[in-house]
Amino acid sequence: MNKRLSYYWHSILRFLRSTDFTKALILTLSIGSSIGIFNALGLSNIGVPMAVGCLLTAPSDTIGTLKHKIVGVVAAAILAGVTSLVLGFASVNIYLTLPILGIVVFAISYLAIYGFRASMVAFAGLMAVVLSFANVDTSMPLWQHCLLISAGGFWYLTLSLIWHYLNPKHETEQLLGQCLELTGEYLQVRSKLLLEVKERDNYQRRLFDLQNELNQKHESLREILISSRKISGNSNYTRKRLLIFIELIDILELGMANPVNYERMDALFKEDKKYLKMFSDVTHYFGEQLVEISKSIENKRPVPENLISDYIEKNRELVNQYRQSIDISEKREHILMLRNLFDYQERQSHKINTIFGVINNLKMGNNIFMKQKEALKFITPQEYSSKILVENFNFGSPIFRHALRLAIIVLVGFSIGAFFSIQNAYWILLTIVVIMRPNYGLTKSRTKERIIGTLIGGAIAVGIVFITQNVYVYGVLGLLSLTLAFSLIQRNYRTAAVFITLSIIFIYALMKPDVLEVIQFRIIDTMVGAVLAALGNLLLWPAWEAENIRNIIATSISANRNYFVEIDKFYHSKGDLPTSYKLSRKKAFLEMGNLSTAFQRMTQEPKSKQKDLGLIYRLVSLNQTFLSALASMGTYIRNHNTTDASEHFEVFVKQILHSLDNAEEGLIEQGEQKKTNVSLLKEAKSRLDEKYDDLVKIRNQEIAEGKELADHDMRLQLQEAQLITNQLQWLLDISKNIRKTVYKTTSI
Repeated sequence: MNKRLSYYWHSILRFLRSTDFTKALILTLSIGSSIGIFNALGLSNIGVPMAVGCLLTAPSDTIGTLKHKIVGVVAAAILAGVTSLVLGFASVNIYLTLPILGIVVFAISYLAIYGFRASMVAFAGLMAVVLSFANVDTSMPLWQHCLLISAGGFWYLTLSLIWHYLNPKHETEQLLGQCLELTGEYLQVRSKLLLEVKERDNYQRRLFDLQNELNQKHESLREILISSRKISGNSNYTRKRLLIFIELIDILELGMANPVNYERMDALFKEDKKYLKMFSDVTHYFGEQLVEISKSIENKRPVPENLISDYIEKNRELVNQYRQSIDISEKREHILMLRNLFDYQERQSHKINTIFGVINNLKMGNNIFMKQKEALKFITPQEYSSKILVENFNFGSPIFRHALRLAIIVLVGFSIGAFFSIQNAYWILLTIVVIMRPNYGLTKSRTKERIIGTLIGGAIAVGIVFITQNVYVYGVLGLLSLTLAFSLIQRNYRTAAVFITLSIIFIYALMKPDVLEVIQFRIIDTMVGAVLAALGNLLLWPAWEAENIRNIIATSISANRNYFVEIDKFYHSKGDLPTSYKLSRKKAFLEMGNLSTAFQRMTQEPKSKQKDLGLIYRLVSLNQTFLSALASMGTYIRNHNTTDASEHFEVFVKQILHSLDNAEEGLIEQGEQKKTNVSLLKEAKSRLDEKYDDLVKIRNQEIAEGKELADHDMRLQLQEAQLITNQLQWLLDISKNIRKTVYKTTSI
């Protein structure tokens, strides 16, 4: 019980320290100060439009560099003002309003083609469209009203910048803490794969989700750290955070590097589970330490006690104990598997100990940092050109279809409100704009959460209205609800919808005496908007994932292929790890995340649209397994003094690449399936096995002569021969299964 209370208390404190809550506080402060200051001066007609401007531009203040934030908020403020001006002039005549409304909604929605930040700027414009029908009482000319809306956006930006300069490291620390925590959780889940056989599929799916989250966090943190390094130089703070980030990337790759075949491991250690349990416990401890480090960074407190070396020594003794208790000639594969596991954990411990060293201000080397020109290659740039607008102006573009769909549904919602003379009919438009997304699955889930959240919020509001009619209570609850709504909107949309409903109802309660009527219309309008949004995504050019899943799978296969090519090159050349290797690894991780996300969206769509769902899931799993096997081979080659790659190794490489190329062609062109050269592979496999057998004979002879402990070089050669041969065969099997599965999905 105490542990659970401690967890909840920690979660609350963490939420209150989060950037989401901070931004919500800044928004509340900007709105409250706009209204409060000008009300005190008797100029309430100035404060209200400025408060609206704050509300509209706040969503564009997303994670990223300071420059991108400023540009985003400024663009949102200007777009909100201009949009309000256009719709204000058009609203004089219904026949002028309808076409202009449709064109403006389409044009603004289409801006999302430029990425996430642009979509948030576009959201400001869409909200301005909605609020232009709110009939806010103003005695000033329209152009002045719209100018004040833009001014409100600049006022929000001013407060946001003040906070940034007071606490410039807050966002970086939170992102870094989140990466540490997610990586720790990843290792904890990975540790359970060793023992919990029946739950492996569930754990693998959880690993997919964690990898996707980590990919997104890595992209944001990479942009912030590398860009800030470009602006401020290689400061001690930036250098230390970059070092931690680089170690986290390597920890994830090591974590993905599955050093064993689980089915084979289960068979080998069926009677010796205690040895696997120790390895599982150590990996779990690694994860716990990363989670604790994340808490220490976010809470600015000392790091936990580091007992990693003790755990590693215990495992070293365990491996030696097992080695002494077996007949090596009978259980050579067993001990090699344990040693591979131990090597993996030892390398992982070095990475985590490096993070401990950085946090504790120990002196760390600088040689891992690449030149700024190379570092910038790891930032994914967003191109802003008219060419992109032209290229996507067709029904093949999901964003084009979404923009057109949204424009039509907004027109329908507006027409319903006008025809039935619905009070506050713009709430219908508000619901449509907030709920509708380019894909059906997200729109469906948001519709459900919005309706449930609105009903709960309405019920709570009714209860409070019956308890008190105090306008000051309504004012406090309105501002508090607004703060919680915007701080939760990215974390828990259903809960955010509850507080959005509460904030709107209590703010209206300050202006209208009949609060119950406000609640009634709020619920009805939300229902109408939600139903229209759901129908729009279902009936108007729906963007089903099945239409594009082939291209996403092909892109993921291509990224894995390029990563494999870089591993092969490095196996031959060795030396310093090239930038091309790191870029291909990053690309493979990101594309795997995109594929997993696309599959998850597909599972949320109607059953009739989930074509070949089982085969698609198999392809996702095979790609993930292939990437894990690549990471395993890559990390082994990087961290060991390996022998020269033989021509037989290259035979496997060529045949694996052949299968991947064939699979990619089958997805894009649906060409004829091409088989691998079986005779060449048999010969290569035979030669590689002979090399391993020769090493085993030499080692057996040494044992017969009384040499119980193998030389370091001999042990490494045995490990390399066993692991590389097994990994090559595994990669070949996976690539062939990918190819075969692709040619079964002809109906996609």
